[in-house]
Amino acid sequence: MSRWEELTGGRSGQDYAARFTALARGGKDVHGEARFCAALVPAGARVLDAGCGTGRVMIRLAELGYDCVGVDLDASMLAVAQRQAPELPWFQADLAAFEPSLIGIAADFDLVVAAGNVFPLLAPGTEATVVRRLAAALRPGGLMVAGFGLDEAHLPVPPGITLHEYDDRFATWDADPYDGGGYAVSVHRR
Repeated sequence: MSRWEELTGGRSGQDYAARFTALARGGKDVHGEARFCAALVPAGARVLDAGCGTGRVMIRLAELGYDCVGVDLDASMLAVAQRQAPELPWFQADLAAFEPSLIGIAADFDLVVAAGNVFPLLAPGTEATVVRRLAAALRPGGLMVAGFGLDEAHLPVPPGITLHEYDDRFATWDADPYDGGGYAVSVHRR
C-alpha cells in the first residue's frame, strides 16, 4: 500500500481539488509545474502526467497545446480530473507496475512529469522501480521531471525518501538552484 493510500484512504479527490481552487481564488499561482514543463519541451510534445491526481498540471499543459496522458492510482482523484476535462485521456494504474502497453498507449513520451509529492508518497521501497518504469515510457532523449517535498513543512507525512536517494536539480518550479531547502525539482534525460 502506498503512503498516499494510507494517508487518504483513496477518498481525497474533492478535498484536494478544493484546496487548489481556494489557492487560485486567493491569487496564488497554481500553474508553476506546467510552466516549468512547458519550458522544457515545445508545444505539441507528448507528456505523461504520472501521479496526475485531479489533473491540475495536465489540464493546464493540454490548454497550452501539449498532447497529454494522465495516470494515477487514486480513483477519487481521477474522478475529479475526468469531470474537469472529460476529453483528456485518464488512466488508473499503479506507477510501480506501470506499462503503457497495458493501458493501450505507446511508450514514446517526450516528457514525464511527477509533480505533487508523487515519489515520497509511493509504497516504501518502490521508488527505484517507479523511476525505471517511467523512464521506459520515454522516447530516447525524453525528459523526466519530478518535484517533491523533503521535510515535514513540504509533506503531509514524514519524509519517506531523501534527496540523496533520489537526485537534486532545482529548489522550485521556477528553476531556483537547490540550496538545501525543503523542496526539490529534478529533471532527467533518457
